[in-house]
Amino acid sequence: MSAERGALMDGKAAAEAAIAGVAEASARFAARYRPPHLAVVIVGENPASQSYVKSKVKAAERCGIDSILIELRAETSEAALLERIGRLNDDPLVDGILVQMPLPPHIDQQLAIERISPAKDVDGLHPYNIGRLAADRPRFIACTPLGIVELLARYRVRTSGARAVVIGRSVLVGKPMALLLSRKHETGNATVTLCHSQSTDLVSVAREADILVAAVGRANAVGAEMVKEGAVVIDVGINRIADSAAPKGYRIGGDVDFEAVRPRASLITPVPGGVGPMTVAMLMRNTLQAAEWARGAQHEGNPAA
Repeated sequence: MSAERGALMDGKAAAEAAIAGVAEASARFAARYRPPHLAVVIVGENPASQSYVKSKVKAAERCGIDSILIELRAETSEAALLERIGRLNDDPLVDGILVQMPLPPHIDQQLAIERISPAKDVDGLHPYNIGRLAADRPRFIACTPLGIVELLARYRVRTSGARAVVIGRSVLVGKPMALLLSRKHETGNATVTLCHSQSTDLVSVAREADILVAAVGRANAVGAEMVKEGAVVIDVGINRIADSAAPKGYRIGGDVDFEAVRPRASLITPVPGGVGPMTVAMLMRNTLQAAEWARGAQHEGNPAA
């Protein structure tokens, strides 16, 4: 771990290394079978979601993964979306399915997630896959927490015996992050506290963390007073912050007050350029693994086998 205060954890460089590895393995897989195939479903015209799915499709191309982008109108019914997911489940040429969140308010996001076959759930959000992680027998792991663990390993952050605090209890990040950091593994074995909106004295709890993960969804929610000297700070947030000096009238920032916290942290992820690229890279890795497991690769608990 760097002794220098405020050293940046370069998610772009780490993601590039991960994508290169996936591309190499994907080429070997394609030579024996066919390229892995990812189906991405987006409902509506949310600009941020459109940007996210384009980055995922572009990354798939770089990895030698075939992809299809299914764009559905915002008024698409819940039944129609579930039926479309069902068809992708039944398609033997589709290895992984990702439904871009958020969905329009009239569609139950959890129903959509649970409609995806656990064998094609490359986002790692199906209850089956979350349950396997909780049982310390993971299969597909949610991409953002998995990317964070990869980033910690790349920067040789010792998790074993460390005190970790995760702020945010979502199924997308907070809960699987806590499970990963506490599991019996070389990138786990931490003592983890999972905080949320009902936690009391959050400042004091956060200040105990050797590793602090902020997944709050609110700009600058974590200030310097919440960070212990020398802590490793992981910022998961992606927020639009009004800025009249910016060309678009806003800038992208995280859940951490970066300028205030950086001098206290030993390592810190920037936003953008930190966790985000790792999330996309882990999606590519999960898609490749889905293709391998569907072709009979040995993996305990694979429902596609």
